[in-house]
Amino acid sequence: MLADGFGRIADDLRVSVTDRCNLRCSYCMPPEGVPWMPREQILSFEEIDRLVGVFLALGVHTIRLTGGEPLVRKDLDRLVSMLSARGVPDLSLTTNGVFLTEQAEALARAGLRRINVSIDSLMPGRFAEMTRRDMLGRVMDGLRAAEDAGLGPIKLNCVVIRGTNDDEVTDFARFARATGYQVRFIEFMPLDADRHWTRDQVVPSREVLTAIDASFPIEPIGHGPEPATMYRFADGAPGSIGVIPSVTEPFCANCNRIRITADGQLRNCLFALEETDLRALVRAGARDDEIARAIKANVAGKWAGHHINDADFVRPARSMSMIGG
Repeated sequence: MLADGFGRIADDLRVSVTDRCNLRCSYCMPPEGVPWMPREQILSFEEIDRLVGVFLALGVHTIRLTGGEPLVRKDLDRLVSMLSARGVPDLSLTTNGVFLTEQAEALARAGLRRINVSIDSLMPGRFAEMTRRDMLGRVMDGLRAAEDAGLGPIKLNCVVIRGTNDDEVTDFARFARATGYQVRFIEFMPLDADRHWTRDQVVPSREVLTAIDASFPIEPIGHGPEPATMYRFADGAPGSIGVIPSVTEPFCANCNRIRITADGQLRNCLFALEETDLRALVRAGARDDEIARAIKANVAGKWAGHHINDADFVRPARSMSMIGG
C-alpha cells in the first residue's frame, strides 16, 4: 500500500488526460491566452495505462479521469477500454458534460462506471457568464444521455462563490430531488489561473447546509472515504446533498488522493509545491519497480495539510485546469 508519514493510505488516483478545456470558467481559467501544453509533453494512452498498472499493484483501487476537460481528448473511450481491461475496481470520470451526448454511450460500453459533472449554475444566462460559453442546454442533454447509458450514480459538482451563485444552492437541492442526482457543493479554492481568489468569496459549507435545510430538511448519512460529507432529504425524496469544505474545514487528515497531471507529474496533494516526473521515468525506459519506488517516495513525503488557513500558505504554480481535479 501507499502510505505517507502520517499513516494515510493513498488509494484514489486522479489522472488528467489533458489540460485543454472547451469552457473558460471564471474561477479556473482566463478568458483567452491560455498556454496549452505541447502535445508531445502529454502522456499517451499507452503511458497512462502502464502507470495505472503500477499504481494498481501498489494498492490503488479508484481511478478518476480528469482534465482540463477529458472529453476533448480524442478517442477517450479507447483509454477507458484499456483501463477497464486491467480490472480497475472503480473507474470514473469528471467532465463539464458538454460532449456527453455524443460520448456517453461509447464510454459506458468501454467500461466507465460513473461520472461527476461540473455545473455551477442552473440559470442559462449565469451559466454563460460563469463559463464564458452558452452551453447549459448541452450539459443538460448530456446528463440525460449519461443516465440513458447507465453511468450512475450521477454526481454534480458545484463550486459556490459568494455574490455569484450562492443564491442557487436551494435551487440545486430542488434539482437533486427532481432528478435523484447527488449534488456536491465545493468551497471556492485558491487555484484560479487569474489569481483573483479572496477569502470573502468563500461560502462556508455550513452556510450552504443551513440554507438548504431551511427549505428541504436534511439529515446526515454515512459514507466512505470520499471528502464530501453527505446528507439525504428527511422526507425520503430522491437525490442527496454533499459538501466539500476544503477551505473552512479541511479534511487533510483523512485525504487518500494523489494525482498525475497531463504531462505525467505525480502530485501528492492538490496544493503540492513539488512533483515527481513519472513521464521522464517512463520515457527513459525505467522498469515498473523503479517507477514504483519513485511513487512510494513521493507519497511518503506528503505533508500534513495544505496550509490554506495559515500565514505561511503558498499557492501552487499550477492552476486547477493544469493539475486535474
